[in-house]
Amino acid sequence: MGKNARLANEIVEKLGGYQNIKSLTHCMTRLRITPVDESKVDIDGLKKIDGVLGVVEQETLQIILGPGIVTRVAEEVSKLSGVDIEGLDVNDLTNLAEQTKADLKKKNATPFKLFLRKIASIFIPLIPAIVASGLIAGITNVIIRAGADPESTVISILNFIGWGLFSYLGIFVGINAAKEFGGTPALGGIAGILIINPALANITLFGEKLVPGRGGLVGVMLAAIFMAWIEKRVRRFVPAAVDIIITPTISVLITGIATLIVLQPVGGWISDLITKGLLGLIDAGGVLSGIILAGTFLPLVVTGLHQGLTPVHMELINSIGDDPLLPILAMGGAGQVGAAFAIYFKTKNAQLRKVIKGGLPVGILGIGEPLIFGVTLPLGRPFITACLGAAVGGAFQAYFNVATIAIGVSGLPLTFLVNVHQIVYYLIGLFIAYVSGFIFTYLFGFNEEMTKEIGKNTETNVMTNV
Repeated sequence: MGKNARLANEIVEKLGGYQNIKSLTHCMTRLRITPVDESKVDIDGLKKIDGVLGVVEQETLQIILGPGIVTRVAEEVSKLSGVDIEGLDVNDLTNLAEQTKADLKKKNATPFKLFLRKIASIFIPLIPAIVASGLIAGITNVIIRAGADPESTVISILNFIGWGLFSYLGIFVGINAAKEFGGTPALGGIAGILIINPALANITLFGEKLVPGRGGLVGVMLAAIFMAWIEKRVRRFVPAAVDIIITPTISVLITGIATLIVLQPVGGWISDLITKGLLGLIDAGGVLSGIILAGTFLPLVVTGLHQGLTPVHMELINSIGDDPLLPILAMGGAGQVGAAFAIYFKTKNAQLRKVIKGGLPVGILGIGEPLIFGVTLPLGRPFITACLGAAVGGAFQAYFNVATIAIGVSGLPLTFLVNVHQIVYYLIGLFIAYVSGFIFTYLFGFNEEMTKEIGKNTETNVMTNV
């Protein structure tokens, strides 16, 4: 039996068997499971499985496996359980929402956290496409700045491939928002089209021409959520025999009118508030803003709520042409890498060194969760010194106003997305965060006594092989 199959079998066993898996999905590092009966899940047993970096209990059970392996294990779990990856029964969404609400109440989740998790759930499935498209677009931009003819066929093809997603991203966001809020995915896609359709430019309301794309992804989410809300209420009064005709037609018509008159203007107002507020904070706070934003980003990653910032990054790019927030937040992972290097050089614990050795390459490439859940968070103090290292790097990025032209993973790959004239600044800031995280951790964040307690940590089990 291969490693992935073995890991999947052990996970399914600790989940209470294949029949106890209600839904299954994954992000870049986490296998996300909704169990039928939570009481049958052996949480401690999951944490002890060789290959599991950690377990986070939220509205879904999140089993941290690391990039690459999580996709393969998800496929194996899907084969064992018969549950499709990201496959939710639309008719069961109401019951799932009720169960989720009860689970969150039991876990004392705040409404704000619930909101951010829902937003994150909309964007998590889109991350691979966003990363791939952003990286291709960024590399193409670097090639052009290096002297390539922007009108050449090769560059035109690369731009066609790299920027295509961002032109139609609203449709995908609408589809996922509809799924998340219990509506029909295809109708959510229409909600996205209502916001980005170029034909909006031909419509004049209240003496003003409408602007395609106004409201951005915020407007798309508002329209898709409203569409799902209308659809569910219309369906209550429509006979089943004509439901497939009447319900979507009425839902689209009402949402279309509401979008033009209310939802798009409100989405535009919210987008402006977000972008102007963040830019004002960065401009006014300068270095201080960089310290605060970068230094507090890792705790957000721990909760998985950082994915909820995706629409914020997109709105910044849509509004001002680039994103000065992403390079600052990217320093969180860099501080983590520096802290991990310090522990690696200082510890004599062979298993801990093995975990760090496995997590460092992906950490440098912008995926920090293996190091967070496998190293710094279980140890405790190194997580704090990693945040301090990130804060120093964030201050540097904020001081030089480094910004990206698209969004993608942090670390070294983000270099290709940074404005070409700022690449050197970004790399210097990245190095500063590495060094700062290393120094803070080496001097103040780690001693060998910590390794004796690491296996007792209740959040994650570090003695695993990444």
